[in-house]
Order: sequence, then structure tokens, then C-alpha cells
Amino acid sequence: MLDPVLRDDIDRITKSLEPELIEFRRRLHRHPELGRQEHETTAAIVERLTAAGLSCRVLASGTGVICDILGPDGAAPTLGLRGDIDALPLSDHKPVPYRSQVEGLCHACGHDAHTSIVLGTALALAELVEQGVPVPSTRLIFQPAEEVTPGGALDVIADGGIRGLERVFALHCDPKTQVGDIGFRPGPITAGADRIRVSMTGPGGHTARPHLTSDLVHALSHIVTELPTVLSRLADPRAGLSVVWGQVHAGAAANTIPLAGYAEGTIRCLDARVWESAHQRVPDLVRSLAAPYGVDIQVDMHTSVPPCVNDEQATAWMRDVAVDLLGSAHVTGTDQSLGGEDFGWILGRVPGALARLGVRSHEVADAGDLHRGSFDIDESAIAIGVRLFCAMAVAASAG
Repeated sequence: MLDPVLRDDIDRITKSLEPELIEFRRRLHRHPELGRQEHETTAAIVERLTAAGLSCRVLASGTGVICDILGPDGAAPTLGLRGDIDALPLSDHKPVPYRSQVEGLCHACGHDAHTSIVLGTALALAELVEQGVPVPSTRLIFQPAEEVTPGGALDVIADGGIRGLERVFALHCDPKTQVGDIGFRPGPITAGADRIRVSMTGPGGHTARPHLTSDLVHALSHIVTELPTVLSRLADPRAGLSVVWGQVHAGAAANTIPLAGYAEGTIRCLDARVWESAHQRVPDLVRSLAAPYGVDIQVDMHTSVPPCVNDEQATAWMRDVAVDLLGSAHVTGTDQSLGGEDFGWILGRVPGALARLGVRSHEVADAGDLHRGSFDIDESAIAIGVRLFCAMAVAASAG
């Protein structure tokens, strides 16, 4: 149980920081930056941490920040708290004063809130340490480039950002969950996501004489329709293996069999082992489906992110802290998503958990979805995230 005095300290400090953190979030929202281009965002984070007397470093990749809050014993951090900092290539459609001022860019996934939460946690923990509270050394990870591939989690890993950590946690804004609530799910919470491109070539010909050539359009359409069906019978349905095509192109005339065509799409999977095996199984299957048609085929698969798999013990611990802090009425389950989340790279190396932070205002029945230019949050969620992360740090000191 969280000591009532410490709970009051965390609440008091968070309340004092809340106006600044909301304004910091709005500052980032006005000036969004794409993955690995977050130079102003990185500078703003470093400026505020430095002003608080904290030491931090920019990742070797050029954006993103690592900040270690050292506890009274000065030991190396074993607890990590991560927030992502990049925006999306979407136009902002919201009629708000903090609307994006950068044409075609928008924080439509809540990363500005994630950044503000981790920043607020750093400032609050630093104040608790100054007061002599036995907070264990904690690493704050401001991760770049979550929305691009290869993702910025790999930059953090390459730069030693998770070295020595025993547990690592993250929050993600969830517009389906009302503000004040936090959703948890052990095991896979988001899917592995890969891109696939099937390129096909043939001799071409006249549609009046398909028997004298290779009917490339028919061959391509066969792969587009059959690959998802066949895969659904080769993998455990619980793995959530899904193939969806985003574009198919072939030909330019109604009476001409084209020389080339291609299809591109995504492959998503909730099971890490099935996801790994798909990298070999899918290309082999595509080639076998195309074999009867006499076309030349090339299959390219691009790995984006692995499944994000929450460690059961770490998830249970984070959930217990949330129940203690917020009450059981505000702690819920959450659905799996076939969306990708590159925190999965980190959770594949260090046990931890990703939880869903409710950001839907009580006055709104439907807050829409992520990755839309209309996406916005109830900003009181920022303080809730800070309180939870601080409570987790304090709870970690008790084992």
C-alpha cells in the first residue's frame, strides 16, 4: 500500500506541475515533428530537465533523451518509464488555440501527452528525492520515431537506454477509455506489423489470347484473394494473423495483359512465435500460389515491429499500484489491438507493460480514434499519468 503521506506529496507536487505540463503539451502540439526530426522537441525536453538541475543526454541518433533520476543510494536505475515524442504526417482539423502550426503534421496519437507525462514524472521524482523520499533510481526515456520504421525503440536499445533495467513501463492514450481510468491487459496487447510487397512480371499479351502468355492480372488477383484465406488455415486462429492489402496495381488498358503488377499490404500477428515464422512461411506460400501461372515473382517483407507482449507479473504489479492509487473502479481491462507499437522491441528484452490511459472526456460519448486530425485529449489525463508513474517509482522502493 502507498503510504498516505507519500500519496499526498505526489498529489501536491503533481497539482503544482499540472498547468506547466498542460502548456508544455500544447507547445508540442503546436510544433509537431516527425520521427528522427524531433529536434525542437528534444531541445525543449533538455531545456526543462536542465533547468530542474537534472542530468540528461540526447541519443546518439540525434533526437530523443535519456534522463536518470538517481535515488539516495546513487545506484544505477533498474526501473524505466518511457514516452514517445514524434508526431504524424496528418493535418490538424481541431478548432483549438493549440492547433498545429505546421502544415500537414499533427500529434494525432497522443505522443505530446506521453512526453509531458514522462517530463512531469522526472520533475516530480526529482522533488521527492530532494525531500529525502527513498525513491529508487529511475530512468526516464523520451523515445523518438515511434511512428516510423525502423522505430526509435531500436535507437534507444542501441544507445544503451535499457541497459541495467529490470522493468520498463509505458502509457498510451486511449480515446475509448474515459479520463480517470486506466486499462490493463497481460500478454499480447498490440500486434507485430510487417509490410509485404508482391511484385510480378510476365511477357504480356492480348486479352484475346491469354493461353499464349501468362495472365498476370489473374495470377496477381489469385494471390491477393487466396493468401489471407490460406494463412488463416495454417496458423492458430488465436494468433490473430491477418493479411490486408492496401494497394494493387496492374495494367493500363482493358484489352492488354500487362507486363508487370504488384500488390502491397500489411501482415499483423499477436503471437510472437507465429509472427517470426511468418517471415519465411509467407514468401514461400506466395511463390507456391503463383507457380501455376508462369509468372516471375518477387516477395519483399519489411519488418516494422514485433508484437507488444506485456509481462504478466509486471502488468499485475502496475495494475496493483493503479488500484491502490486510483481505486478499483478506475482500473479496467483493455482490448487487444492489431495496431503496431514499437515498445514491443523493448518488452522483448526487458519485462514490463504498456497500459492504456483514458483520455476521453466525461462529456463526450465518442472521442473518435487515434491517427485522425480531429484527435484530442482531456488534458487532466496528464496529471493522472504523472501520479501513476510516480507511485510506481515509490512502490518499487518497497520491492
